[in-house]
Amino acid sequence: MSYLNQNQTPLFTALKDYHQRKVVPFDVPGHKHGKGLKEFTDYVGNTIMELDVNSMKCLDNICNPIGVIKEAEELAAYAFGADHGFFLVNGTTSGVQAMIMSACEPGDKIILPRNAHKSAIAGIILSGAIPIYIQPEVDEQLGIAMGVTLESVEKTIGRHPDAKAVFLINPTYYGAVSNIKDIVKVAHRNAMSVLVDEAHGAHMGFHDEFPMSAMELGADMSAVSLHKTGGSLTQSSLLLLREGIIDPFTVKKHLNLMQTTSGSYLLMASLDVARKQLVLEGKELLDKVLFLSREARKRINEIDGLYAFGTELVGAPGVYSFDESKLGVHVRKLGLTGFEVYDLLRDEYNIQMELADYYNIMGIVSLGDTEESINALVEALADIAMKHRRDEEIKVISNILRNPDVIISPRDAYFSNKRVIKLEEAEGEISGESIMAYPPGIPVVSPGERITKEMIEHIQMLKEEETLVQGTEDPYVDYVRVLGLGAKR
Repeated sequence: MSYLNQNQTPLFTALKDYHQRKVVPFDVPGHKHGKGLKEFTDYVGNTIMELDVNSMKCLDNICNPIGVIKEAEELAAYAFGADHGFFLVNGTTSGVQAMIMSACEPGDKIILPRNAHKSAIAGIILSGAIPIYIQPEVDEQLGIAMGVTLESVEKTIGRHPDAKAVFLINPTYYGAVSNIKDIVKVAHRNAMSVLVDEAHGAHMGFHDEFPMSAMELGADMSAVSLHKTGGSLTQSSLLLLREGIIDPFTVKKHLNLMQTTSGSYLLMASLDVARKQLVLEGKELLDKVLFLSREARKRINEIDGLYAFGTELVGAPGVYSFDESKLGVHVRKLGLTGFEVYDLLRDEYNIQMELADYYNIMGIVSLGDTEESINALVEALADIAMKHRRDEEIKVISNILRNPDVIISPRDAYFSNKRVIKLEEAEGEISGESIMAYPPGIPVVSPGERITKEMIEHIQMLKEEETLVQGTEDPYVDYVRVLGLGAKR
C-alpha cells in the first residue's frame, strides 16, 4: 500500500503546504504566525512560528486522526514493527500512563522493576493498579541498578499468577537490557500483557548491533521517546501497540483522557521526519554513533582513574545485552563523586552530561554527535583527572535502595489525608508523595510506601550534592507529606 512508502512524510508535507498558502489566521494560537510575539519570533525565526498552528481539516486532529496524522502514525507503526502507532505530544510519560491504564483496572496487579520511571508510578495511581516490585540486579562496584533477570520475573509471576501485566525497561538509563524475549514468553503463557518503557531505546530497532526493540521481541506495547535518541523535538514520542491482548480503542480512549486537544504540529511533524530518517538513514547514522561511542570508551579507559563501562558487562546478572550509546563513566577512583564531575564538566568546560550519581556520570551519544563533541568530552575528562584528582578515592557504600514495603496502593495514598513533617523525622511513616532525583526520575520513595532510614539518608545525600530533587510539595525537601490526619489532600 502506498502509505507504507517510508519516503513519505504526510504530516510534515501537509504542514509545509499550509505554510506556503499564506493563510490569514482567525483561529488560535493567538500569536497569529508570530506577529503577536515579536521578541520571541525575532529570535527563533518566522518559519517556526508560522508552523505553530492549530488543528484544522487539512492538518487532521490528534484526538481522532483520520487524515495526515493517521497516515503518519501508520507509517511509524510499520517502521517500528507494530500494528498501531499513536503520536504523543505529552512525552513518553503519557504513553507509559496510557499503557498501564489500558492493561490494568483498579485493583489489578502489575509486576515491575523498582527502578521504573516516575511515569510508571503515575500510571499506577491513575489506573488504581497494585504494584508488585521486582528488585533489579545491582552492580555493587559501579553502584547502579541493572535490568531484571528472567528467573526473578518467573518467581514473581509464580507468587502472583493473578497479575495482569509485566512492565519492563528497555534499556535502563545506563544501557542495561533484560532478556525481554523470554520474559515475554513467560508472561504470555500466564495471560499477562508485557508493557515496555523504551524511553531510551528509540534507535535500537534500526541497527543490528544494538539490542532488539520491544516490538521485535514480542511485547504488547511500548512507549518510545523519539526525542531522546531518535532525533525528534523534545516532548514528542510514540506509543506502539501489537494487536492481541490490548484493544487499540481502549488505548486511544486513555490517551484522549490525558493528552492535550491542541497537539503541537511542530512536535508531530518532527516525529514524521524522524521516523523517515531512521528508516532511510538509520543504519548509516547509527554506524557513526557506534564508532563515536566505542572510540570515546577506548580513550576514556586510557585515563588513569576512569572506567567507561560497556558491553563487557553483558552476561552479568541483569545485563542480557547492552546499549552502547549510553556512555557511562565510573569516576570514584579520582576521589570525586559523579555529582562533582558532572558540575565540573558543566561549569568549567561547558559540557552538559545527561546525569550523575554518587559514582558515575552518563552521557548519551546520539545522531547529532560528532568527533568534535567526543574530543571535547574526552579532553575535559583528562583535564579533570589531572587537575582535580584527590588522593583518597570515594569508598564503595551501598548506594542502591532495596524494594520498599508497599503499605497501601499508590492511588489510595495519593488521595488520602496527609500531614507535613520534617524529613529527618519521617522514618517509619507512610509516604504521601514521590521523592526522586531528576534525571533519571526514578523514585526514592513513592506514595503508599514506608519511609526507611536508608531512604532518608539517600535523600539527604542527594540534597548535599545539590542534585535536583523533585516530587515534593516542599521544593527544598526539608519537609515531606506523610499519611495521617492534620492536613488536607
